[in-house]
Amino acid sequence: MIDKRRKQMIYDVAVIGAGVVGCAVARELSRWKLKIAVLEKELDVATGNSCRNTGMLHAGFTYKPGSLKAVCAVEGNEEFDLVSSQLDVPFKRTGKLVVGFTDHDRENILKFRKNGEINGVKGIRMLETREEIEAIEPYAGGNFAMYVPSSGILDPMQYTVALAENAAKNGARFLFGAGVTGIDRKEDKDRWVLHTAKGDISSRWVINCAGAYSPMISEMLGYPAYYQKGFKGEYFVLDKKAGKYLSIPVYPAPNDRGGFSTHATPTVDGNILVGPDSYLTEGREDYANRKERLDGLLADGSRMFAQMKREYFIRNFAGIRWKNCDKETGEVLDFILEADPEHPHTVNLVGIESPGVTCALPLARRAVMKILDRQSEEGSPLQANNSFDPCRRVLKRFSEMTMEERRKAIAENPDYGQIVCRCENVTKAEILEAIHNPLGVHTLTGIKNRTRSMMGRCNGGYCQTRITQMLEEELGLDPEDIRYQREGGYLFTGKVRD
Repeated sequence: MIDKRRKQMIYDVAVIGAGVVGCAVARELSRWKLKIAVLEKELDVATGNSCRNTGMLHAGFTYKPGSLKAVCAVEGNEEFDLVSSQLDVPFKRTGKLVVGFTDHDRENILKFRKNGEINGVKGIRMLETREEIEAIEPYAGGNFAMYVPSSGILDPMQYTVALAENAAKNGARFLFGAGVTGIDRKEDKDRWVLHTAKGDISSRWVINCAGAYSPMISEMLGYPAYYQKGFKGEYFVLDKKAGKYLSIPVYPAPNDRGGFSTHATPTVDGNILVGPDSYLTEGREDYANRKERLDGLLADGSRMFAQMKREYFIRNFAGIRWKNCDKETGEVLDFILEADPEHPHTVNLVGIESPGVTCALPLARRAVMKILDRQSEEGSPLQANNSFDPCRRVLKRFSEMTMEERRKAIAENPDYGQIVCRCENVTKAEILEAIHNPLGVHTLTGIKNRTRSMMGRCNGGYCQTRITQMLEEELGLDPEDIRYQREGGYLFTGKVRD
């Protein structure tokens, strides 16, 4: 609905941020009869730290018992077989090895084993010999290890896209390029007005899921601008040729505070991630890689994974965990999820870093419950959306089809017979499906993250120009209209010659 007099788009709930938590909140809100808007400053979901991580489904053994991190991690872990089935996202419950070399490593592993048992993590056991370790993963380092069978791996980008598409299917609207620049409270109308790059949004409820920028939005809503520290971590991405050497995540013993240094993790698509390291940064989007950090990663990663060889390196990336911290002591604090009546009809989520992907839906349910409870107290209980469908289905990837399935697919749609991305065996049919995605995302990385095109060893050297041409032809775009990822990410600014 649009208020034509003031040119405001009017909603019941505005979710700020389309990372994994914001998209999970939108999905859970769509179970109710609400006009929902998700405001995202970038041109797609999960362009920040939601996709700049290891892709682990955490078990919950390092978090303080009773904390929101611990409770939501265990809850999110236990439900994920069902969630991944409903949303049709790739997931493997691989288990995890936490390996040690020294007596102090053993002390910390045993401490966090007990911690995990208190938190309700099931099946944890110690492996005391190399033989026991090698029976699970021959290429893992360590003299002894803790085995955690409930841990798993997923694709955080595919998961976030799935949450968003399911929310959109059930009525939520996603507004991209709509960064929030200011917020006003209209007490007489019991509404918030959010000023964005796409115009003003009027909403009764506002939910802050702004990730790295959540302290700024928190302050706009009247809450404190919570103190945070940014812990940056860099990664190597290894070719699928290295994937055959690792079937399970291998982590070093946690430090005294429960943090991990460099580890090796297989991906659901067959690559290996090595990282992250950890160091402080002040830049909210400081995603550049540094040579000295990568040199350190190479040395540390070799302890965890014997096949850490340069010949397998295909790219690097970095992510930042913005942690709530005590300003005096520097102690890392729990997630913040609050709804203060002093700031009416708001839910504030701040500092949702690792294990945020695992905790996304449990946090979303708790955020929505704040709204349900408040609406009931005010005598305006929400009505269930009886047409809510929790499921989402995607086409099977050509690279995962049997030969018989491929022949059938090509016979039904000849576009399956044309390979656009040779590294990942992505077809024209899959690229076209991604171009016409339900969220209306038309960036090159949007196509990349939905199909795995441009993710192979050549990093798009063969297929990127072809995909760009398909975007132009399918959507009637001029070359200057196409963005790589962000609003200023131009691929073309004009012709070189006539």
